[in-house]
Amino acid sequence: MNPFNINPDQISSEINNFNSKITQGLNTLSNLGDIEVGVSEKECVYEEDKLRLYHYKARTGKQNPVPVLIVYALVNRPYMADLQEGRSLIQGLLDAGLDVYLIDWGYPDDADKHLMLKDYINGYIDRCVNTICEKHKLNKINLLGICQGGSFSLCYTALHQEKVSNLICTVTPVDFHTKNDLLSNLVRHIDIDLCIDTLGNMPGEFLNSAFLSLKPYRLMGQKYIDLVDILDDEEKARNFMRMEKWIFDSPDQAGEAYRQFIKQFYQENALVKGKVDIDGSLVDLQEINIPILNIYARDDHLVPPDSSKALAGCISSEDYTEMEFPGGHIGIYVSARAQALLPPTIGKWISERSSV
Repeated sequence: MNPFNINPDQISSEINNFNSKITQGLNTLSNLGDIEVGVSEKECVYEEDKLRLYHYKARTGKQNPVPVLIVYALVNRPYMADLQEGRSLIQGLLDAGLDVYLIDWGYPDDADKHLMLKDYINGYIDRCVNTICEKHKLNKINLLGICQGGSFSLCYTALHQEKVSNLICTVTPVDFHTKNDLLSNLVRHIDIDLCIDTLGNMPGEFLNSAFLSLKPYRLMGQKYIDLVDILDDEEKARNFMRMEKWIFDSPDQAGEAYRQFIKQFYQENALVKGKVDIDGSLVDLQEINIPILNIYARDDHLVPPDSSKALAGCISSEDYTEMEFPGGHIGIYVSARAQALLPPTIGKWISERSSV
């Protein structure tokens, strides 16, 4: 009697099928060649230290006269916003008639370990904004912040609002102490002084391991099991490898800036309290009265919706728009649904508020 209803022939067939898929998969992966990312044509218009400011080539005959500067997070690489044809936030924004710039922070090394938040916010971002303003003969531009880059954009806007026309925040953490914030609950118990004093810079590999550990079954197990079923399709395999390349392309974090960010934002929750100190100036989000579009992801495990939605109660702007995306932290940039929804919404929102 077989209480578990196990069929030896079926098991043997499944094992043989699995082995066949693995064999086919090895052939597929060996034929993929280089994994290309970052598909939109661009040129570097400003560089400083590791930073590069890129300007993307127009894809429409008429562009909005006020450019958009994308401020990406320091973690991972910004080509997530321009991953491939048909899965590119940047292409979508260009197709919506926007003039797009992006800050690429590069790969910090030991020479950068003493950089502080003031160097990023009052230094690098401000000089990029000035470069764009001078090029277009404008006094202010639009900012679009991604994740931590959104938090930086909020700080920059609060301190330099005269240079910002409109602000778009996407999956941006604001309240770092919300109930369901797994990352925050982990980071709050880290001795960040010991980490930075010991390591100098925070290794990207260490951070990547921490992010993956938040959903270990899905991100470190199940996705590789699922991979077996698509390995006979070269294009699907290539898409998978693009994501893998991005996930594990993790720059180190400049030590002192990372120390400040963890302490002030994650451990002290200073952003919502108006107590973030940038070079002696406190970031008061109540100072922000320009139009804001705040887009959060319903299923985000890194930046829970409540963390982003807290922004509504922190600013004085009377032109505040909130939008929920039905997906996760990464899907908001690369999914088919995101391509159809986000760029047109952002383009329309900016167009309705544009003035030179």
